[in-house]
Amino acid sequence: MIEPPRIVEIAAARETAVFHVRCTREDIRNTMDRGVAELLEGVRAQGARPAGPLFTHHLRRPTDSFDFEIGVPVDKPVGPAGRMRPSQWPAMRVARTEHRGRYEDLPQAWRAFMDWAAQQQLDVTGDLWECYLTGPETGSDASAWRTELNQPLRSV
Repeated sequence: MIEPPRIVEIAAARETAVFHVRCTREDIRNTMDRGVAELLEGVRAQGARPAGPLFTHHLRRPTDSFDFEIGVPVDKPVGPAGRMRPSQWPAMRVARTEHRGRYEDLPQAWRAFMDWAAQQQLDVTGDLWECYLTGPETGSDASAWRTELNQPLRSV
């Protein structure tokens, strides 16, 4: 379900465009579909382009609801427009793994990943990051979809 986890140092921050979203678990798919379209339209309207895969920054662990930012790295800084605002994917130390498969299986992937982190006695933060490397846009074979899971670690 997940690749062997590892610890990664993200050395430099990256410019991003994001907007904040809150929704229920039942509405996550519609919220993501609309949000991604809105974000990419806002980026393009400012003459910028995506400079990497889409991501979500979950401000807290999902429950029956989600509180997160939809984001994308950009090739040049963007300004605020509508719900979109400039931000950064920060430099940080993370535990990282990769999930291969359907988005519906991400909760189980996160559980396995967090079990590993607990076994390693890692000091994790309350937020988490998902980076969508490949997904439905690459074809209907969900076994080829790849989502990078990033769990920030507290500094030692």
